[in-house]
Amino acid sequence: MAVHAFIFPGQGSQAVGMGRDLAAAFAPARAVFEEVDEILKQKLSKLMFEGPGEELTLTENAQPALMAVSLAVLRVLQAEGGITLKDRVALVAGHSLGEYSALAAVEAFSIADTAKLLKLRGQAMQKAVPAGQGAMAALLGVEMELAREICALAAEGPAGPEVIACANDNGGGQVVISGHKAAVERAIEIAKTKGVKRAMLLPVSAPFHCALMAPAADAMAEAFANTPPRSPIVPVVANVTAQKVSDPGQIRDLLVQQVTATVRWRESVQEMTALGVDSFIELGAGKVLAGLVKRIAPDAAAHSASSPADIEALLKVL
Repeated sequence: MAVHAFIFPGQGSQAVGMGRDLAAAFAPARAVFEEVDEILKQKLSKLMFEGPGEELTLTENAQPALMAVSLAVLRVLQAEGGITLKDRVALVAGHSLGEYSALAAVEAFSIADTAKLLKLRGQAMQKAVPAGQGAMAALLGVEMELAREICALAAEGPAGPEVIACANDNGGGQVVISGHKAAVERAIEIAKTKGVKRAMLLPVSAPFHCALMAPAADAMAEAFANTPPRSPIVPVVANVTAQKVSDPGQIRDLLVQQVTATVRWRESVQEMTALGVDSFIELGAGKVLAGLVKRIAPDAAAHSASSPADIEALLKVL
């Protein structure tokens, strides 16, 4: 019998129209969207269903919106298929903000608290670095060791060292770097001389997962003092350590570190397969993580579910 892990997408998977078919077809999905709208005191579901895209892409909107779609899919699976996480799923994990969706799925946070935490996280990340001072870039056809070397070389600016770091180790030769804009631009030029297949700036509004995000990490530490996590019903594989964790205190500390630390997605998937997972199921918008899983663990099954048809197909697998 297959050993399943549920995985939850991060920023970049958002698209206008996400969740609309779910809301039309299933009352449990509508209930999730209504709850998130109410707690945030904004019509986030209308923004998700109708756009405009520029507004949906704003970090403070994209983060709770992506969580809402993921949890809506989960609630429909639970209602339609009687899926209980404890019985069907060995581990959960999420990419960056997706880790919050994973934690909501395993009841470490309520959906309402997760929405508030992600709204705050998005605002704090946006505020941490003035617009135009930071950047992120994707390096394709590169392993982590070379990406780190490129960052070390690019850190040396004309006026002294600047911040640049590996933000996401996505696997399949894809590493995202983050930091001061000038340092990231230098890294792109250096990458070209090191045989990296492609290096390109990403259309993001802030340099996530690097030391420049320290003020946002402080804001999250403060938020968790008021909203601490509970024990999850299924262990979570954490972005920061690529190890499974169940202790609420440790989960809280890792979520604070996660704001400035590398998202170790490649190692997280490898760890889950080492722990026996042979089926990865991405819940929520897009198919990014399922695509990455296929590159990292080609022998494992990878499914994505975001629409009523996807859910129908998935219930046969589960």
